[in-house]
Amino acid sequence: MKRENIIKTIIKLIPAVLLLALSGFLLRGDVWTFWTWWLLAAVLGAAAMPLAGMLFRNFDDRGWMFSKVLMVVIAGFLTWFLVSVKILRFTAPACIGVTVFCGAACIFTLYRQRKKGVECLPLDHLELVYWEEILFFAFFLLWTYLAGFHPAAYGTEKFMDYGFMEAMMRSETLPAVDLWYSQGNINYYYGGQYFAVFLTKLTGSRVEITYNLMRTFVAGLAFILPFSLVYQMAKDRLGHFRVGWKRALPAATGMVAGISVSLAGNMHYVVYAQIIPLIQKLTGQEVDSYWFPDATRYIGYNPDVDDKTIHEFPCYSFVLGDLHAHVVNIMFVLLLIGILYAWAVTVRKKQFSTEGEPGKFWSGQLLMPHLLLAGILLGMFHWTNYWDFVIYFVVTGGVVLFTNMVLFQGQWKWILAVTSAQAVEIFGIATIVIMPFTLQFETMVQGVALAKNHSLPHQLLILWGLPAALVISFVAVLLVQKLGLLKKKTPCGFLASLKIPDLFAVIMGLCALGLVLIPELVYVRDIYENGNARANTMFKLTYQAYIMFAMTMAYVIFRFLAVFRKKILKIAGGTALFLLVWTWGYFGNSVNAWFGNVLDPSQYKGLNATAFLETDFPEDAAGIRWLKSHITGSPVVLEANGDSYTEYERVSAMTGLPTILGWYVHEWLWRNDVSDLNAKAADIEAIYTSNDEAQVEGLLEEYDVSYIFVGSCERSKYGENLNDDMLKKLGQVVFQDETYDTYIVKIY
Repeated sequence: MKRENIIKTIIKLIPAVLLLALSGFLLRGDVWTFWTWWLLAAVLGAAAMPLAGMLFRNFDDRGWMFSKVLMVVIAGFLTWFLVSVKILRFTAPACIGVTVFCGAACIFTLYRQRKKGVECLPLDHLELVYWEEILFFAFFLLWTYLAGFHPAAYGTEKFMDYGFMEAMMRSETLPAVDLWYSQGNINYYYGGQYFAVFLTKLTGSRVEITYNLMRTFVAGLAFILPFSLVYQMAKDRLGHFRVGWKRALPAATGMVAGISVSLAGNMHYVVYAQIIPLIQKLTGQEVDSYWFPDATRYIGYNPDVDDKTIHEFPCYSFVLGDLHAHVVNIMFVLLLIGILYAWAVTVRKKQFSTEGEPGKFWSGQLLMPHLLLAGILLGMFHWTNYWDFVIYFVVTGGVVLFTNMVLFQGQWKWILAVTSAQAVEIFGIATIVIMPFTLQFETMVQGVALAKNHSLPHQLLILWGLPAALVISFVAVLLVQKLGLLKKKTPCGFLASLKIPDLFAVIMGLCALGLVLIPELVYVRDIYENGNARANTMFKLTYQAYIMFAMTMAYVIFRFLAVFRKKILKIAGGTALFLLVWTWGYFGNSVNAWFGNVLDPSQYKGLNATAFLETDFPEDAAGIRWLKSHITGSPVVLEANGDSYTEYERVSAMTGLPTILGWYVHEWLWRNDVSDLNAKAADIEAIYTSNDEAQVEGLLEEYDVSYIFVGSCERSKYGENLNDDMLKKLGQVVFQDETYDTYIVKIY
């Protein structure tokens, strides 16, 4: 027996050994940083298991995968809070110290739980934990390898994302100085980039590498967290009926959910990249080309009307490579959704009596760790991506309300009282924990208005028809199935008749539907109202709708195929599965278009996000690298200002050193003061072109400029008016590249 067990163990270890070897072969020198991040995630997750095991005690894996994100939240957010209130400095020792403290606190929790006879570790399901870890490593590796084919932090909004990271790496206080507005601090949702820097400081890595690792880390989690949640939902729904082939159903359903969140596109790809080209080919017409961003720029673009919108989804974000607020927040959003499901399961299994001691009843309702942590996460969303606070406060409210309707069947006095108390509790916690951010933040929202433009019906049908049909069909089937068996056909009775996974899937699906419909009714006003009024609202709301729809579709298809007995539902489930799997083809299309021939490892460029400087900015590369290696702290380095999404601000973005004014539209959005921005632009031009030495010196003193950079953008913008002689007289030339006539002046 022992020999057989040894052989089985060796066989199970083969995938792990192969993945380790494959990662070394594919990533080359980058593999050490990759392994460090994966190992850090494993260590952080293991340290958080006592808390995760308490929260996810009804999960087979006790929340093993969620524990990775849980410790990042606890240690990272606590570090930020202590730095923001001036108790700590934002340094690597501080990050490590807080993390060790949090780990020790979790170990103490383990000791206390075991004394109570509660097991927080997944000792009975170690095989599941092992395979989850294998899957996470595989998807983390997949996205990291792909990132190495297009690693440059250049294009779209990468200058901003990368620059935020470099600025925070230089700063020991938070918020850091705005790299594109040296007279103010960052006035944007910088939480996502902060967590990337926090992990960078924990591992002793460099931003040049971890910019890409952070986005691939999130992409890996965007697979494994939906897998873990939907696996558990499917298993809970099957209960003791997992016999024969049905034993594999939870894992298969989890795989569908994970792939649908992290790798899939939408039905726009199926229609416009597959079906229409096939029809054109068969009918002898010219076949239309397909560019993968088309799936995110459809409403307002085809047909071309004055209502440009955005409807992105995770796979597009992961391929494109931006490390924006909504991207990093994916892992925190998924953690919250997982906690809400774990809470719903716990509440249904735990009996709360409204009779007896009122104190115990209310403490039992309000002090559940799930709700306390949900409040902290929602508060954190103010800072990581405010839109997600609004969205998931409503989602949390929906889960709480529906669960209470089941718990206090028909007792509306208790339903409303308990739900209201929990809502106030969550909102209060969220408001208090994020005050160091909100007290310094100036909102960019200019109010809410009724939508003047609306999407065409066929556009909504193409983008959201599949998930909407599944959700509506699922709800309809449940209504027909359950109401017929109920004596009292009431909302509370119907909800109580549902299994917890079914109820949770209904809540996610209905919330997602609401998020799709809201931009058709109202939008949040901002600076983009002229032709792009609904863009930001639709972008942020439907992004989260996509995530919830993806998990809901996987679960509903599983229900149609494996649980419902009617043939028509099985046919519907099979058809939906076919269409959903078809959307996975978007991954291959986008990868081929953006990364090139990824099947040839020799074309792997590495993860260095700044390597593009030598090829795209040869005139400036040496000067930028000189600043990075020679300048500490955050002195002001002047460079020419320019429009957003252009090559301007390559110096501040790549070094994190602040300049007087950067990307115009971004600062317009963050500051909403055009006259101030225009005045600063005029002052910058005067410094570079004026013959009045006194005027220039006065401006340099006003803006506290320490260095002046003269390179490709400055010569392109100011041309013959650039006053080299004047600039060199203002201080000492500390760097000069005579090949390109690029130089840096240190002001006296």
